[in-house]
Amino acid sequence: MTSHEKIAAYKNKVLGGLWGAIIGDALGVPVEFKSRKEIRKNPVTTMRGYGTFNLPAGSWSDDSSLTLCTTESLINGLNTDRMGQLFVRWLKDGYWTPFGYAFDVGHTTAKAIKMMDSGIEPEFSGGIEERDNGNGSLMRILPVGICYADLPVAELLANVHKVSSLTHRHSRSQMACGFYCLMTSQLLKRVATQDAYLYAVKQFKEYYAKDPYTNEFAHFERILSGAIGSLHEGKIKSSGYVIHTLEASIWCCLNSHSFSEAVLKAVNLGGDTDTTGIVTGGLAGIYYGLESIPQEWIDAIARKDEIRELFERFWVSLSLNTRLEMYFQRQD
Repeated sequence: MTSHEKIAAYKNKVLGGLWGAIIGDALGVPVEFKSRKEIRKNPVTTMRGYGTFNLPAGSWSDDSSLTLCTTESLINGLNTDRMGQLFVRWLKDGYWTPFGYAFDVGHTTAKAIKMMDSGIEPEFSGGIEERDNGNGSLMRILPVGICYADLPVAELLANVHKVSSLTHRHSRSQMACGFYCLMTSQLLKRVATQDAYLYAVKQFKEYYAKDPYTNEFAHFERILSGAIGSLHEGKIKSSGYVIHTLEASIWCCLNSHSFSEAVLKAVNLGGDTDTTGIVTGGLAGIYYGLESIPQEWIDAIARKDEIRELFERFWVSLSLNTRLEMYFQRQD
């Protein structure tokens, strides 16, 4: 494969991950908060509308809004002040929302953004209590994992932790984001999902074997076993707790053979369907690539043209990065 072909394949995975995340969110919005048992009576099989929030098909939630804000803020480099400003614009002014207003906003996220708006530094705004371990930073962390996938593990995770801290500063939330981005970094290299998962397990155990992280290992026990994919669906939870979302998303990817199967499996778990959908969709979109996503699903997405333009600007910023040029040279 020539360097040009490698860059094209990499772009396909980057855009696949970003679009896959938005699609996963939109598939989950109409059935959010419904139980698994209830959804089984009328499972999600394609993009559909109304339901929980009475919104048309292709509507996306706060998960995508903050993912889009994060993506925009990373163009030309990581700047948490700029990122925080976009988060405030989203909450107050409806920036990067499908219809001009924010909805379904998590308590921990809203509290943190209000602290930023009051003048608190963004990196010190996130919650640090046990109860602050919802999935509100995991749901938006994908662009960071993509942007810094080429960095050494310690540098990648330092950036991940910094971005998580805007809304979720607890070690558990940072570690969950870290695991997700470790997987992301490998999937971008065309590594199989199972191998990317096992790589993340190994690197996670090595990097976090120090204070204050070691006390959190018990919460990641099922993930760190290396066998989360072998669990029966009945053992997989899909609440808004960050560990449940990470477990469910990895499980869906390991037990699917296509992008569509992975994201539909995710939203049909019930519960926090939009977030399980966005987190699963990011991983599956990278692995299977942009062309694996049904075009009719992309066509249904609210503000798709503006989203496409943002993703293209993000890619241009990535492709002009000298680190990325060196990364591709190392792959030759």
